[in-house]
Amino acid sequence: MDFPTTLSLSFAIVVMIVVLAVAARRLLGVTFGVFRTTLAAVLAFALTGPMLSPVMAQFTSTDARSEPGLGPLWLIVLLVMCVVLIPMVILVIAEALVPPGSVPGPIEVARSLRGRISRARRYSQITRIAFRHGLGPYLRGRGDRLDDRGGRVRLARALRAALDDGGVTFVKLGQVLSTRRDLLPGEFVDELGRLQDGAAPAPWEQIEPVLVAELGGPVDEVFAEFARRPLASASIAQAYAARLHSGEDVVVKVQRPAIRAVVARDLDIVARLADTLETGTRWGRALGLRTLADGFAAAMREELDFRIEAGNMAAVAASGGGAVTYPSPHTGLCTERVLVMQRLTGDPLSGAIRDGGHERGHELARTLLDCLLRQILVEGVFHADPHPGNIMLLGDGGLGLLDFGSVGRLDGSVRAALRRFLIAMNRQDPLGVTDALLEVVPRPEEIDEAALERAMGQFMARHLAPGTASVQMFTDLFKIVTAYGLAVPPEVAAVFRALATLEGTLVTLAPGFDLIDEARAFAARHLVEQLDTRSLKDEVSHEIATLLPMLRRLPRRVERIASAVEHGRFTMNVRLLADERDRRFVTGLLHQVLLTVLGATAGIMGVVLLGTDGGPQVMPGVVSLYELIGFNLLVISAILVLRVLVGVFRRDRT
Repeated sequence: MDFPTTLSLSFAIVVMIVVLAVAARRLLGVTFGVFRTTLAAVLAFALTGPMLSPVMAQFTSTDARSEPGLGPLWLIVLLVMCVVLIPMVILVIAEALVPPGSVPGPIEVARSLRGRISRARRYSQITRIAFRHGLGPYLRGRGDRLDDRGGRVRLARALRAALDDGGVTFVKLGQVLSTRRDLLPGEFVDELGRLQDGAAPAPWEQIEPVLVAELGGPVDEVFAEFARRPLASASIAQAYAARLHSGEDVVVKVQRPAIRAVVARDLDIVARLADTLETGTRWGRALGLRTLADGFAAAMREELDFRIEAGNMAAVAASGGGAVTYPSPHTGLCTERVLVMQRLTGDPLSGAIRDGGHERGHELARTLLDCLLRQILVEGVFHADPHPGNIMLLGDGGLGLLDFGSVGRLDGSVRAALRRFLIAMNRQDPLGVTDALLEVVPRPEEIDEAALERAMGQFMARHLAPGTASVQMFTDLFKIVTAYGLAVPPEVAAVFRALATLEGTLVTLAPGFDLIDEARAFAARHLVEQLDTRSLKDEVSHEIATLLPMLRRLPRRVERIASAVEHGRFTMNVRLLADERDRRFVTGLLHQVLLTVLGATAGIMGVVLLGTDGGPQVMPGVVSLYELIGFNLLVISAILVLRVLVGVFRRDRT
């Protein structure tokens, strides 16, 4: 075969494959990917010969080709329809067995190959670390039971050591887990609390290019002075002392080079590990590792964008701090990888407490508690991670709050419900506490409110009675919430986590600090603020102004309704399917039913005609008119049924 003939044949094959692909997509009425459709057409073209050759042989073995009329043409049309039917069957089978998106395409595979290799290496490294520290049995779901304290202690120690060796992302994960007293046993919280976010400082030669790229100029031009030796070095960023041209001392927080790629790769591994462990182990399911991993990944991604931290810092500072000072950011110099903020001078909180004595510790604890409760209940913008490392004692005796990578926000309705919750707690009113709690969290369809009220009463009797300790008060409250299946919104969960973290900080800051009395005192002060004469007058005036227009229209509307009832003209209109989505659903359902009926009818009629003897001979010795019509009806029935099936498979995933 010469080259022009080969080229013409290849072109004809390509055209036929394209025609098959387009016809199959149009007849099914569903959009398929180009790769999937092309592959189905190629398979159909390859199967056409073996499947139709017996029919063609029967046709060519007779003299039917010499018969006049439309019989041979009709048979050719039938064969073409059968050829088009083949890719349709392949596409429907593929839709059922391999839904779109379940298997990545060749382009996605090619793009992700390099990342997969890098992730596999990192995954292998993390697995070796886990097995080296004795976590192998737990990864296989065969470790010690978590209801045994000795097993919990061993697992906690092994987990801390493994996370410490895992690097920045896993150290951060351990620190986050150490604040989750609502989920983890105390052994894990205590052990993971020992993780330190320290790291060897990166050399100035690696940090300077980041500063120049982010600030748009040499460091010595942007700042009047800049110390090359870092004040502190963490796993994600390093902090440097500097001075602006205005003479103000600032702290410059610079992100480590290439840290984003490392964190992104590790977050993907954390998500995969969480999914595997929650699926295959008892303790993974008990802890809800998937949810933990998702929340941790979102927090880490925010922490890598210093512009978010600068905005959080400005929002909290705008709410007012009283005796607590917040560093203000220099927004003009803050970028995604560089944060420039006011420098606060003071001492670490733990050292200041040791030097200040018992009374000083209680005073600072009272100030810190008042600050955070006011942020949560009044301002609605609060620091979500008040652990001792984020607090310092300033030179003027006040407190400074640092690290605003994690900040929570509450709307007015949630703050009002939380205030009612705290006031009811102060009165030790279980019914009021339960009602306020169910306003804070979404009310489930089925809940035993009486049992929840009793649980809240027992909680208050245990923690609010005179002479009782307040240790783990907020932790126990969170356990009650989760035990009754209440879906806590993320912003409310941030409140509980912040209070649980603050509880541990206050215990460290001032042993013996009476958290209950101080919270009650805050509630009493806040209640007085909310219920003074002026605020009550303003509230009543606002409600009356809202109700007056309704009250003016109410008598006229009541009179019109009464008159319509009296004269028998009272009617009620109900609009069905007013929503476009409802109409679209019903229309699609009717289409599916209609196609199903038509397909079944065509199939039954085709079978009946094929079983009917006699009739005009379209092609003597080959096919009668009844048989030809029956074959066409069967093909039409198959097309309609395939269209219904592909619609069912596609709708199940939408």
